[in-house]
Amino acid sequence: MVFIERKKLIKSLRSHRDTPEVKVLTGVRRCGKSTLLSKYADMLIAEGVPESNVFVRRFDAFDIPIGYDEKSLYADLAEAFRQSRNGTFYVFLDEIQDVPGWEEVVRKLHTRDNTDVYITGSNARLLSGELATYLTGRYVTVPVYPLSFEEYLGYRRAENADDSVDRLFGQYMMFGGMPGLFAAGLPDERRATEILTAVYESVIIKDVAGRYGVRDLATLEKLSRYLFSTSANLFSVNNVVRALKSAGANATYTTIDNQINALEKAFIVYSAEQERMRGKEMLRPQRKYYPVDNGLRNLATGFNGADRGAQLEGIVFMELKRRGYAVSIGALPAGEIDFVARRNAERLYIQVTLNMTEEQTRQRELAPLRKLNDAFPRLVLTLDWFSEGTTEEGIRIMNVIDWLCAGR
Repeated sequence: MVFIERKKLIKSLRSHRDTPEVKVLTGVRRCGKSTLLSKYADMLIAEGVPESNVFVRRFDAFDIPIGYDEKSLYADLAEAFRQSRNGTFYVFLDEIQDVPGWEEVVRKLHTRDNTDVYITGSNARLLSGELATYLTGRYVTVPVYPLSFEEYLGYRRAENADDSVDRLFGQYMMFGGMPGLFAAGLPDERRATEILTAVYESVIIKDVAGRYGVRDLATLEKLSRYLFSTSANLFSVNNVVRALKSAGANATYTTIDNQINALEKAFIVYSAEQERMRGKEMLRPQRKYYPVDNGLRNLATGFNGADRGAQLEGIVFMELKRRGYAVSIGALPAGEIDFVARRNAERLYIQVTLNMTEEQTRQRELAPLRKLNDAFPRLVLTLDWFSEGTTEEGIRIMNVIDWLCAGR
């Protein structure tokens, strides 16, 4: 099995080691949660934790018996406790949402002394319902996303140090960063189609249709592919309903709104809401939707390479999410700011464009940022290497690859 090092995520897990909170790793299926958890457990053992004090279960694995439930899990844990040695007992429960009644077991684990608990799940319902009731304020969420470009670059450079950064970014932009793509080397379009289709179908069937009882799979399929292929465009739910009806889908406002919500809870699509930068707040703001991974967007369009500007915008959006920002779209009376990113007291305004070599493009991208009158940083990200610098108004222009590799 290929292991792609994810230093920042391992560092995050280490920072929470032996704290009383339950650690909850969330993210779309196949984004690397299971491998990360397994690697972290192996690291603890390598550092001296007795193997008898490390309990690992992956509940979507073949060796988990049919009908495995909370009683089965409780019995297995009780037996493991009896065989453990003195010291902290580490529990790793992977894809826990597949075990009926798991919330009660996790609640009991939280009350046990010297027990450090880590769980993963592929649906936001993991943090709703009974878990939120049982563990209010007693869990910490660790989001896990597909590979960042920095992680992808480190892996590919270790495989072949001669690969150019531009070439690697082109491949990342086309196929995305789902870790399973790289189990047998760099994917071509055929392999990427097979692997990403399997990921997409497992999420749609298990985490959306199965978990939320969606029966109209045809409409769900059209909706998800529509959101992927038109990412970076502003929509209201009514816009989406009209577009799907024109394509022959059996769409109503309630159906589409519920299905979008389910897609977001499955972590396969994320949204950024429009906010007015001046004047009254919008009563019905529009949104942009972005797939969790660029490979899924290109899967929906047949890897035709179109809309590279939208693809680049999606990469920047997901990187902001990785860095812990809350992201919205800035609406001005005339113009739009691609991203308004907030993290604690920090705020950052970002425009994204393929290049700024044409003066008309340069002025168009700078204009919205020039209209802002606060002191927060303003940034333009571009694939153009020739326009880097800082304008007289203090707007920084930076190559997007450099920005992606300077994450913090």
